Amino acid sequence: MSPNRFLPYIALAVGISALSLSAMFVRWAEAPGPMTGFYRLLISTLFLTPLFLRQQKQLAPIDKKYLYLPLAGGLLTAFDFAFWNSSLKFTTAANATLLGNTAPLWVALAAFLIFREKLKGIFWVGLVLALTGAALVMGSDFLTHPTLGLGDMMASTAAIFYAAYQLVTQRGRVHIDPFRYTWLVGVSATIGMLIINLVLGNPFTGFSTQTWVIFFVTAIVSQMIGYLAITYALGHLPAFVVAPTMIGQPILTAILAIPLLNEIPATIQWIGGGIALAGIYIVNQSHKQTQQETPNA
Repeated sequence: MSPNRFLPYIALAVGISALSLSAMFVRWAEAPGPMTGFYRLLISTLFLTPLFLRQQKQLAPIDKKYLYLPLAGGLLTAFDFAFWNSSLKFTTAANATLLGNTAPLWVALAAFLIFREKLKGIFWVGLVLALTGAALVMGSDFLTHPTLGLGDMMASTAAIFYAAYQLVTQRGRVHIDPFRYTWLVGVSATIGMLIINLVLGNPFTGFSTQTWVIFFVTAIVSQMIGYLAITYALGHLPAFVVAPTMIGQPILTAILAIPLLNEIPATIQWIGGGIALAGIYIVNQSHKQTQQETPNA
């Protein structure tokens, strides 16, 4: 394999690793979850602004009638971050990441209910597996401590907002190039997170040096490196390679959480997580096959 062909695989591995660390950064920051999300978005968007301005000069102007799509996507991202980051205060990093990655279920269901997209029988098998696995994970937490059940519900809610973001972005990307679309989403999401933190009454200053360092690290590692690496890989690798690898993100988070956060999942959670991941993978593959067979749907 030539270096050029090998590079997308490296990018995919780097992207998955960077995103898998997101939960650790939120836990290590001595700040409310939504505030960590705010600075993650703000700092990364500021760093990417010079590149956005350069592309504005080099590329054709963005059609203003489609600007509502990245702006809507940004607001959905803000709620996604607010719920998911907050969930980490009430549940484990592994659970939050697993349940946050159930977005493919909601994307496919929305396509079925809203856009009348036909779904294969195997999709429903995957859905049952994913929900069964998630129920085992969430049920185990709720029996251990009720507040952990709250965290799981928040992570699941975040997945619904992420699914809505994916549906909006699927349409927005038809009209706007990927980098400028991502930057506009970042601006909108930053404003959304600002408003959310103001409503919650969270402080914007007074954090320790360690927390400020984490704000910058999560902006660079999770937001910039993670998302840009994944975006690059998606443009060069087939779906059958990317899909199962993306499903590996919760697994890597669970493994990293053992030494980094001293969180050791119970046996039932490993089993439930494995069942849920298998179901998510089946749903993801089934949905993509349906889209390929009905491209005009």
